[in-house]
Amino acid sequence: MDIRPQGSIDLTFGVDFQNVENPALLERQRRQGGFDFDMAIQTDVQGSIGEKLKLSFNYNTQATFDFENPIKLDYNADNFSEDEIIKKIEAGNVSLPLRGSLIQGNQSLFGIKTELQFGRLRVTGLVAQQNSEREQITLEGGSQLQEFEVRANEYDENRHFFLSHYNRNVFEEALENLPQIKTLFRIEKIQVWITNDRREFNNVREIVAIADLGEPSRDKMTSNNPAIQPPFIPVYRDLTGAHGLPDNNANPIYSLLKANPRTELVDKVVSELRIPPFSFQQARDFEKVTARQLSGTEFTYHPELGIVSVNINVNPDQVLGVSYQYSYKDSTFQVGQFADDVPQTGDSIQEQKILFVKMLKSTTQRVDVPAWDLMMKNVYSIGAFNVNQQDFKLDIYFEEPAGGDKRFLPDTDIKGKPLLNVFNLDNLNTQGDPQPDGVFDFVPGVTINPQNGRIMFPVLEPFGSALAVQIPSPLDSARYVYQQLYDSTKIRAIEAAYLNRFIIRGSYKSSVSNEISLGAFNIPPGSVNVTAGGQQLEEGRDYEIDYNIGRVRILNDALLASGVPIRVSFEDNALFGFQRKTMVGLRADYTVNKNLTIGGTYLHLFERPFTPKVNIGDDPINNRIYGLDLQFSKEVPWVTRMVDKLPLLQTKAPSNLTFMAETAILKPGHARAIDEDSDEENGGVVYRRLRGKHRGHSAAYPAQPMGAFQRAAERREKQQSLLPRIGGRKYHTFRGKPGPFVLVPHRRRGAGQ
Repeated sequence: MDIRPQGSIDLTFGVDFQNVENPALLERQRRQGGFDFDMAIQTDVQGSIGEKLKLSFNYNTQATFDFENPIKLDYNADNFSEDEIIKKIEAGNVSLPLRGSLIQGNQSLFGIKTELQFGRLRVTGLVAQQNSEREQITLEGGSQLQEFEVRANEYDENRHFFLSHYNRNVFEEALENLPQIKTLFRIEKIQVWITNDRREFNNVREIVAIADLGEPSRDKMTSNNPAIQPPFIPVYRDLTGAHGLPDNNANPIYSLLKANPRTELVDKVVSELRIPPFSFQQARDFEKVTARQLSGTEFTYHPELGIVSVNINVNPDQVLGVSYQYSYKDSTFQVGQFADDVPQTGDSIQEQKILFVKMLKSTTQRVDVPAWDLMMKNVYSIGAFNVNQQDFKLDIYFEEPAGGDKRFLPDTDIKGKPLLNVFNLDNLNTQGDPQPDGVFDFVPGVTINPQNGRIMFPVLEPFGSALAVQIPSPLDSARYVYQQLYDSTKIRAIEAAYLNRFIIRGSYKSSVSNEISLGAFNIPPGSVNVTAGGQQLEEGRDYEIDYNIGRVRILNDALLASGVPIRVSFEDNALFGFQRKTMVGLRADYTVNKNLTIGGTYLHLFERPFTPKVNIGDDPINNRIYGLDLQFSKEVPWVTRMVDKLPLLQTKAPSNLTFMAETAILKPGHARAIDEDSDEENGGVVYRRLRGKHRGHSAAYPAQPMGAFQRAAERREKQQSLLPRIGGRKYHTFRGKPGPFVLVPHRRRGAGQ
């Protein structure tokens, strides 16, 4: 027996003691202390028992993930005998490499594997848990081809805002004639403020963000205080006269603030805003915070549409405010105060002055206030950067239950109209002429931001009101319109999963490079497979891999110049997983002779869910795959001799004739814990079969007496005959208290169900 441990064990002993001389604390609470103990182990053990058994494991208490602590027990009969039937037994971290391309093995498994040999037949058996996912990336013409998929409820939350309700009201009208924007509005100067949670000291001010500052319309006011309401006829109006223009003088709030010197004091402003004439409610009407001014790289804005986009994450408890100056026709207007308008006079609290700005977001997310509409819900991130129009593709699909993905809405008045046209994303051709061509309208700065890969619909509520006006039927609107996405918070809207069936899907190419980022780290060695035009590439000659940072570098520049599609498949270690995947595999190789080998593969990969109620798209798999392959390789020296006879050519390298063929069949399935009758259309409602004595049957009214029972039954039969039919499906009606309801299609079933 030979055991060789290597590593280190660090033990930390200490005592923490503090004495806080705070008169507000009790004498016993001022003095606190305790022991500080910590331990860190990092060890690597290599052991063996004779020649047959070997053990190796690595243990690190500071490892972040399980795959960083491998363990393996290895029994190898080839080290001491050639006649053993049991050739190899491995337990712990094992792998199952396969030579085919249709059925690919796995390098990151935890379980037990054995290899047996019966004459010319070699059999490998495996039972293990799969700890990784296989991914694939395609590179064409030196550019990495990336695919994206975004669902309707995945809009970019708390990132994009209208500066005012005026900009929201004229948004769709301004984008009617793309690529031109029909507006006279143009931002000249803007400052954006956010709650200072980074402990920064530069460009930090005490601000008060007011929701109704500069608001010209009474119906968009958050406060119902009559003393601060704007006039019925707006002070400033646009050319049409239908919309009021935002300005500090559009309502009395700003003039009342300037008339009261106490509102400029940091320690007095909150109390002043809570009493008349303001009577504001904090968190609804205003927020007072210490904020920092965003730099030019932390936000972008559209000068004509009046939209500001924040490039950093905005936490739910952060306040976002803005001050801006804009021109309309020949006039200039301003909302809020700029930092240089109210300079700092000192460092003490008494000497600091408040900066008043327009509030775009408060610390509480309320859908019952007008400020909720300022957050844009028609912008989606596809995760792309520096997008090129030439190689960009985008389309919108509707996921029909049991009908696949469709580019239109079936069984509606617009069933022959592509969804790109429905949402006004296809009004131009590639030359920019007003002629739909079935392709996404790539208008930089409007429908897409090429720098950060943000898609913006030219309608405010694409899957809500914009869709409802094109579907006049109330029954169709109940099936397709996702209005909850805009009338409630994102968390509440997700609960209506039966409406979340719209998918934004497409692809794009990144910049040209010979390096491919796999988007993963700590990739299992040997799991990367690179092919060019179907031809297998060799590691070290055609490409090299950095398994730690997940980067592949193509060494053969001729492959990039030829434009041949390069596909990279690899295994990504699953960092988090609630459903464990179990793999059962069997591989058989029969050597007919030294030139011909026949092989067979059987793999069974399945998951066991924690509950039979699973989300659509997250169904646990239960798949089986069967495969056969053949490999023939033989030296052909006559080819070498023929090449030598050619003039000016001479070679001594041996020539080989290699032939490979394989076939595979996949048998998909689902976990037994999931009932086969689970109705996907109704969001995962499980239907139980009724058989035998539990089988249901139609109820009947009693034969005697014949009075009220018979008349009620006749009325029900008449009502059922008048029920509407849509697409061959019969819909139920409901009686009871008025309220929101959903029409559920009657599911036709065979006998006994």
